[in-house]
Amino acid sequence: MRLTFWGTRGSIGVPGPDTVVYGGNTTCLGIETCDETIILDAGTGIRGLGVELARSMPVTCSIFISHTHWDHIQGLPFFVPLFVPGNTIKICGTFDPVNNKDLREVLAAQMDYNYFPVRSAELAADISYLTLREGQTVDCGSAQVTPVIMNHPVISFGYKVSCGGKSVFFTGDHEDYANIYEPGDPFYEEYETIILQKRAQIAGSIRGVDVLVSDCQYTEEEYPSKAGWGHSTPSMAVALAQAAGVKRLFLTHHEPTRPDAAMALFHAQIVERFKETGIEIDMAREGLSVEI
Repeated sequence: MRLTFWGTRGSIGVPGPDTVVYGGNTTCLGIETCDETIILDAGTGIRGLGVELARSMPVTCSIFISHTHWDHIQGLPFFVPLFVPGNTIKICGTFDPVNNKDLREVLAAQMDYNYFPVRSAELAADISYLTLREGQTVDCGSAQVTPVIMNHPVISFGYKVSCGGKSVFFTGDHEDYANIYEPGDPFYEEYETIILQKRAQIAGSIRGVDVLVSDCQYTEEEYPSKAGWGHSTPSMAVALAQAAGVKRLFLTHHEPTRPDAAMALFHAQIVERFKETGIEIDMAREGLSVEI
């Protein structure tokens, strides 16, 4: 498998002179196997991936949406293969239990007349939609993709992609679980047990993957004012890698206000702080390809 980062920024796209190294497009990862392209999230980075795929049509690919917050779907209407007859595209993701809408309905909303000039009904490719359940493995040619529920202020999946004995896990947006009770509260111990179970469940689902791609939007200093927003810090990402026995970690969903110089310093500080863990830690950079 070959993993390529097409979009690495969180929350909002910030292309410009201060983000050319690590990238300004929002989340999109492409995974090439021997017989299919698997796409994780459809932020603005998916536009460039679509242009690349369109050079060799017909296109067969599967798009897995971690969750439908704007920065993870906003590039989908600009994904060129959707508009071309003869292409086969499967779009997978979660159900919206709050508004009782399936994935197709949620994604179609951003192409409503008020927001976009082209209706989803006008897309010419052969498009199918699959609403996933946690743990439901989807076959994509020779690869298998399995969703794992993560912790975010909406139902959100991380995805494990396995092919040919190799595997990668992408957390999507994720924040470590925190106890909502104070020590000494009668409910503290019970809730702490639930947290430990959830952490163990995620770690067990991804144990031993070759590469972990983790949300790491905030520094440890930034996190207290952002707690509950659904994003991780370096210590959270490293703790997940350690619990799952993963030795190669890429940090992504970069804070949009952090320019390249600050990103480089952030990375150097993380590597120094966690050098004793034995984990190879790198920052996701737009355009970076990794053989797995």
